[in-house]
Amino acid sequence: MNSTTRTAVITGATSKKGIGRATAERYAEDGWGVIVLDLDGETSAKVAAEIGGTYNVPAFGHAVDVSDEVSVLAAYEACRHEVETEALPPIGAVANIAGITSPVPFLETTLELWNKVFAVNATGTYLVTKAFLPDMIAQGWGRIVTMSSVSAQRGGGVFGKVPYSSAKAAVLGFTKALARELEDTGVTINAVTPGAVDTNIRVGSTDEQEKAIAAGIPLGRTATTREIASVITFLSSDDAAYLTGTTIDINGGSHMH
Repeated sequence: MNSTTRTAVITGATSKKGIGRATAERYAEDGWGVIVLDLDGETSAKVAAEIGGTYNVPAFGHAVDVSDEVSVLAAYEACRHEVETEALPPIGAVANIAGITSPVPFLETTLELWNKVFAVNATGTYLVTKAFLPDMIAQGWGRIVTMSSVSAQRGGGVFGKVPYSSAKAAVLGFTKALARELEDTGVTINAVTPGAVDTNIRVGSTDEQEKAIAAGIPLGRTATTREIASVITFLSSDDAAYLTGTTIDINGGSHMH
């Protein structure tokens, strides 16, 4: 089976400057079918149509709230229907990219904020993975990629504060533990830990903050979304068959360990 006979599911994939959309485009460029999942179903369908038209691949978009199990299962059923009707090839990869940050000092955080950040970043990864994993196991091949962050490794220090770093650290533990459970199923799971990326997730940051962030990176700049997307799609390929439970750093040298 090659990439032209597989479909990738990408969460959080509608923002024009987002890693999710760049990843969906990168999958399509490599010949994958694409499923765009995001909060707004109409926008998801529109983005999918644009990607499908540009790269001449089958593409669909659906609404999903990754923090809500009912919503995730409904999105899964919609995707499964498209596969069963042969509108899309079998699902071979899931990229858990949907996420939110929390630039709030710890003593100013509320339990509501804490729970919201964990619900999207950590629980969302759990729910989406759990929904799509059984089909991958049944077909004996699959790739799951989770989105953590350098903030999980160095205790913040970029933009997100304690809730964000904690949730992203939970994603790393989830990835490693599930990789052990999957063993020889043919399904792998790996995490990526981007540093600063040129996206709109750091809403509210000042020019001074952005300059300070870039100054702390040995390569002297933030990453592009395509640079992150290229690693995600590599982890979804046949070439990455011997990688599971790994954490791939993409931070321009800002965190070396």
